Amino acid sequence: MTTDKMIERLDVMEKRQNEIDELLADENVGSDIAKLTSLNKERAQLEEAVSEYQKYKKTLADLNDAIIMQHDEDPEIVAFAKETIHELTIQSEEIYQGLKKMLIPKDPNDEKNVICEIRGAAGGDEANIFAGDLFRMYVRYAEKKGWKIQIVDESPSEMGGFSNISFMIKGEGVYSRLKFESGAHRVQRVPKTEASGRIHTSTATVLVMPEAEAVDVEINPADLQIDTYRSSGAGGQNVNKTESAVRITHLPTGIVVACQVERSQIQNREIAMNLLRARILAAKEAEQNEKIGNERRLKVGTGERSEKIRTYNYPQNRVTDHRIGFTIQKLDRVMEGELEEILEALINADQQDKIALQEKEA
Repeated sequence: MTTDKMIERLDVMEKRQNEIDELLADENVGSDIAKLTSLNKERAQLEEAVSEYQKYKKTLADLNDAIIMQHDEDPEIVAFAKETIHELTIQSEEIYQGLKKMLIPKDPNDEKNVICEIRGAAGGDEANIFAGDLFRMYVRYAEKKGWKIQIVDESPSEMGGFSNISFMIKGEGVYSRLKFESGAHRVQRVPKTEASGRIHTSTATVLVMPEAEAVDVEINPADLQIDTYRSSGAGGQNVNKTESAVRITHLPTGIVVACQVERSQIQNREIAMNLLRARILAAKEAEQNEKIGNERRLKVGTGERSEKIRTYNYPQNRVTDHRIGFTIQKLDRVMEGELEEILEALINADQQDKIALQEKEA
């Protein structure tokens, strides 16, 4: 987006906010609850960007005054003016770059909860153990953020970890932080199962999907094959005695989901349906992203399990995200849930990609 285009858009937003303020002051509007709610919601969406834009215009006006002041005959005023010009130039550029980010279209899924699937992939028992390590890493991160974890389905591995585990993370802005985690995660270390001390490379795959509401995905009940079976996991006396576990197959897509974590078949069915909606929505978004093309390094929702997105190198205590060439020597802390530095780098890279794409299209 060119400067002129951006300023034009901000002018329109400021004008609209002024119009809304006039409408909100109208007594007739005040008596219409639906209209009042709609206007307040729209104003809230405009407020931050408009406020920063007004700050930007004020900074430019002050900068212009300082430029005029540097032609004064008084040396002290000239010196003050030059210092002010330097400070305001930096400040105006910071506000301008911030405005660019604010004008990036919002991802409608950002505030949603997520359903995450982790599977052991290449590497046998070590891959399953690593899948368990990744699950623990996300649990630790969720705890730091004050989010809640609910396991949907799990298949523990005999040697430790999981061949597959599905879980929901609930909290504020979960998808906005974790949406770039989908893909193949590679580990390089000496496995617990390796007697000779040789370093192995194994992979586990992660798929992060926004929770889908019934209105987001329409599912015809006639397209579902629902099977029940005896739970093989936790559940006390119910285990292997009642058919509380549920497996649902969506016939048109072939997507299969299962849940056995609750004692009630009804609860397991409800959780499985949430997972199915998320899987169908993720598949649709993956198809749309393929049509859009490869302009962005970080494509969201594709669930491309084959793409190696990150390497966890234990001997060197190193984590590298290959999509943005980001490396930190803090693997031990990352595995304890200190993911923020990596996630911030990914989010910033995505914002820069979107800004570049906007400027290209302008």
